[in-house]
Amino acid sequence: MSRRMTEDAAERTAGAEVSADKEDFVTFFIAEQLFGIPVLKVQDVLSAHNITRIPLAPPEIAGSLNLRGRVVTAMDVRLRLGLPARESESSMSIVAEHDGELYSLMVDSVGEVLALKTSDWERNPPTLDPKFREYSLGIYRLERKLLVVLDVNRLLDYDRVQAV
Repeated sequence: MSRRMTEDAAERTAGAEVSADKEDFVTFFIAEQLFGIPVLKVQDVLSAHNITRIPLAPPEIAGSLNLRGRVVTAMDVRLRLGLPARESESSMSIVAEHDGELYSLMVDSVGEVLALKTSDWERNPPTLDPKFREYSLGIYRLERKLLVVLDVNRLLDYDRVQAV
């Protein structure tokens, strides 16, 4: 093997180690709080959609929508977190999969994808709002904001939805 090929392989390996120390998050806002979920959990990002209300569903279940022929349950994350309903009708959605089903997580707005060092992750501080702590995996302290990382599986756990 040539020296140059060996150097290229070493650079690729070093790059892989650096990326292994980072995790990508899709960020979004709810009530001016920055949240994130791992990008690997995200199937799609949607602008406002027509949502069909589901009779007798819990309040945080906004209804269902059709996404390329699949029925997707729409959950209002604001209500799931125990926050007041949004004042305007406009919202965006992040589509995630849980137990083989697609869910549309309705949020106020979608931000950007952030690559954050796993070493910067912190456990939930005791001062974090209990509504957020119940569904949070931990936090990242960014320059001017606190990013709360949501646990999508816990957020979409059907038993928890029924208990609310």
